[in-house]
Amino acid sequence: MDPNTRKKIILDCDPGHDDAVAMLLAHGNPDIELLAVTTVVGNQTLEKVTRNALSVATIAGITGVPFAAGCDRPLVRTIETAPSIHGDSGMDGPEQPESTIELDPRHAVDLIIETVMAHEPGTVTLVPTAGLTNIAMAARKEPRIVERVKEVVLMGGGYHVGNWSAVAEFNIIIDPEAAHIVFNEKWPVVMVGLDLTHQALATDEVVNNIAAIGTKPAKFVLELMEFFKKTYKDAQGFDFPPVHDPCAVAYVIDPSVMTTRKVPVDIELQGKLTLGMTVADFRAPAPEDCHTSVAVDLDHKKFWDLVTDAIQRIGEPTHDGGADATVIAETVLAGESN
Repeated sequence: MDPNTRKKIILDCDPGHDDAVAMLLAHGNPDIELLAVTTVVGNQTLEKVTRNALSVATIAGITGVPFAAGCDRPLVRTIETAPSIHGDSGMDGPEQPESTIELDPRHAVDLIIETVMAHEPGTVTLVPTAGLTNIAMAARKEPRIVERVKEVVLMGGGYHVGNWSAVAEFNIIIDPEAAHIVFNEKWPVVMVGLDLTHQALATDEVVNNIAAIGTKPAKFVLELMEFFKKTYKDAQGFDFPPVHDPCAVAYVIDPSVMTTRKVPVDIELQGKLTLGMTVADFRAPAPEDCHTSVAVDLDHKKFWDLVTDAIQRIGEPTHDGGADATVIAETVLAGESN
């Protein structure tokens, strides 16, 4: 693909099993130019998720991309992590290589701002797959980025579905004030929430297709899915784990991978039972100036084809191997991890 027409993104994440897959998709897809990877407290502490991001970069052979650590706590709230889903490391399951990649010395917020300001207006998409603390801080520190960002495509929320409470999704509820800032700025926001990502299930067919690739990055993804499958079954009753975060990257690559609907969305900051709810107002057609939309239906095959193709394209970067990918796939399929 012509490098001048590739879609430029900053991936703001908290790896995280599904964040790791999002990183692989962004790196392996030829239509994406990954400008930077930034980390924020979320699935685990900032130190742990940053280490995980660098490990994924080593596994996937991601080079020439700055990685920067960001906010280590929410704007107002106390830190809340998700060990019940992602384990004590934030990415339990695979053995993670020690990374030799050095972090960018800048704070992630500064890296986001400087990267957006260094590119032509309307060319950089922000893809947050974690709490929105870094993105909110960037918008507050340098308001000019709001009019320069092409759009914000975030994994978070749910217009009918919650997971960390009856009505709120984890990435939003851990820093609802940051989410309120991001949703109320006038940049275009696409919310790829649980209503959509719960359709992105890593089924037996998906696992087999990834196993057939046979590379070490494929093995890594299978080990991620093995752990993820068990925790999602135990915590939320899913037979197959929903792999949330790469859905946001997939939308940037090819918006036809899902349908979206324009609708006003705001964040509940006060409710005792509804804190962090992404309140979508479907009562009437969206007004002309509505800048928020929500993802509705996923083309499951098209989505997973993008993921498997990216893993295939990454090939075999040099790092320590381990068990054969096919053996791991058979373990996942047989449910031996349950």
